[in-house]
Amino acid sequence: MASRRLKTENSKFETRNSKRAAVRRRHFLLWIFGLLRISSFGFRISAVPAVSCFALLADGCGVSTGYTNTSLFPSDVNNVYLEMFDNRSFRRGIEFTLSDALAKRIEVDTPYKIVSSRDRADSVMSGQVVTAGESILTIERDIGRALEKEVVLTAVVNWKDMKNGKLMINSRTVTAAASYSEFQGQDFAYASAVAANKLAQDIVQLMENPW
Repeated sequence: MASRRLKTENSKFETRNSKRAAVRRRHFLLWIFGLLRISSFGFRISAVPAVSCFALLADGCGVSTGYTNTSLFPSDVNNVYLEMFDNRSFRRGIEFTLSDALAKRIEVDTPYKIVSSRDRADSVMSGQVVTAGESILTIERDIGRALEKEVVLTAVVNWKDMKNGKLMINSRTVTAAASYSEFQGQDFAYASAVAANKLAQDIVQLMENPW
């Protein structure tokens, strides 16, 4: 008797599952045929989905999205003469590190070439390192030794178009920071080089045309 009741319950359970599956299939087919109408010309998208698709296409293709094929940088400039940055901080050598990093960034990230003669340059970039500070980020509790430090570089930048005398970058202040740990064999020179590279990246971004 128990075996017969179990078989009966299993049969009822399978029947209910089969009915549910059939209902789901019917709903799915109704949804599909709601999207597509069969006509003498073949399949046609119904009005509501068509409006939705048109709105999506108009939003993505028919309207400007802010992207452009034009250069991000001024097109009337071909090269840059980079003056050695002045250094007003008490850390010697930062100006060489920043100037070298900036020259490499301009060559790699912009369409411009670095030229060695000011007379042949379309534009001139100059600036000064204002501060090269250092601060402690974390301290070892037991002996009070600094575990991690941070170097912060601040520079003021100018970029001048030599053809018309226009300042394309006019005394803009840029700041970048990098951390280091003596326990990892790092020092101030390492962190200042990383910060100088970040500073160079930010300066190159300033060279782009305004949005």
